[in-house]
Parts: sequence; structure tokens; C-alpha cells
Amino acid sequence: MTKILTVRNLKHTFTTGGKKVNALNGVSFELNKGELTSIVGPSGCGKSTLMYLLGLLDKPESGEILLNGLQVSELNDLQRTRLRRNSIGFVFQFHFLIKELTARENVALPAQRNGMTTEESTEKANDILNKLGLSDKAERFVNKLSGGEQQRVAIARALVNSPSLLLADEPTGNLDTESSDKVFKLLKELSIENKLSVLLVTHNSELANKCDNFISMKDGAIVNSI
Repeated sequence: MTKILTVRNLKHTFTTGGKKVNALNGVSFELNKGELTSIVGPSGCGKSTLMYLLGLLDKPESGEILLNGLQVSELNDLQRTRLRRNSIGFVFQFHFLIKELTARENVALPAQRNGMTTEESTEKANDILNKLGLSDKAERFVNKLSGGEQQRVAIARALVNSPSLLLADEPTGNLDTESSDKVFKLLKELSIENKLSVLLVTHNSELANKCDNFISMKDGAIVNSI
């Protein structure tokens, strides 16, 4: 299978309250194209630090991150920004949509920042919203949508620049069971249909067990991987 992401012996520390904390202690794993992989573990085990590094928002102290075969750990800030914008999508527990904009405008905005014209980005946004079952909500302001609908808009926004990797950090954490199941089903379908690699951090063990792969973390290390 085609490897999208390779992580080798990733180590990272940070200082809090004058005390040095080992956030990651030699984390290694691989993600394949078109697969949905879950990461589970207790709070403070290093999941958020790992996602932060994989999203190219910081550099690890040591170890390697290869995205589509490219060693990204030592890229400069501009190179990392371009790669992040073109190759990585983000979905969070709190969707961070702009409430003053419509669903369509929220989705189109990253495409415009990536060089698309207003017409091109609007067409792309309409296409994605239609695929996610939100074409009838495209002109609504996002604060008028339900929690599940807002999260689907956030997923659409993450997909507008056609990333190869989607990082989803507790995307169902604030949703009821029905909406949570719908969002997970959508992520699963996207991984298959778009050959998109999805890395899902979740505390929901039922959802985690439905993924193609399962990674369990504790104290900054992987303790189980299936």
C-alpha cells in the first residue's frame, strides 16, 4: 500500500511551571493512503502534541516526519506553511468557523487564500457541500446550523484544498450520539472514496474500534498498535 505519513522515533519536550515534561518518547508509526486510523489514550499522554507536530505547527526535538515521502522536519517556516496549506486538512472538536460568514463562504475562504479566484473557490465549495449533503444550507450563516451541520462544514473546509492527510482532533467530542455517528461515517466514506488518510484522535472507544487501524498511547509512547 502507498505510505502517506511515516513517523520515526519522534521525541519532544516542553516546560511547564519550570518543569521539563517529556511529551513524546520515541513515537513511530505509518499511515497508508485511504485508511482511517484512530489514536486513543488518557489526557496528557501526548496525543495533542503529536497532532501539533504532524500538522507542521512546530518542529520535533528529534525524529523524522515524512509526508508523501518528503522529510518535513527540517523545512523552513515558509515551506512548512505551503505544505500544510496544500497537503494537510484540520478538523477540531471546536470547529472554529467564522460566524459572520455563510457555510459556503467558510469553505471557500481557504481556497481563496491558496490562490483560487472567488468564482473558482465558490464553485469548489458548492461541490464539496453538495457531496456532504449541505447544498441546501450553503447560504446559511454557520451559527444558524446545528452542531452536526457545523462540523460537516468544518470537514468541507478542511477538504477544499484537496489534502492527502486529514488530522481530526476529537471531531465528535461536542456532538450527540446520532451526529457523532454521522460525522464518523462521513470521515470513513471520505477515506475510501477520496483515498484520504485520516488520523482521528478520540476518547470514544466505540468509534476508535471501527477504524482501519488503532493506536493506543500512554506517557508519550505508543503502547499498542493494530
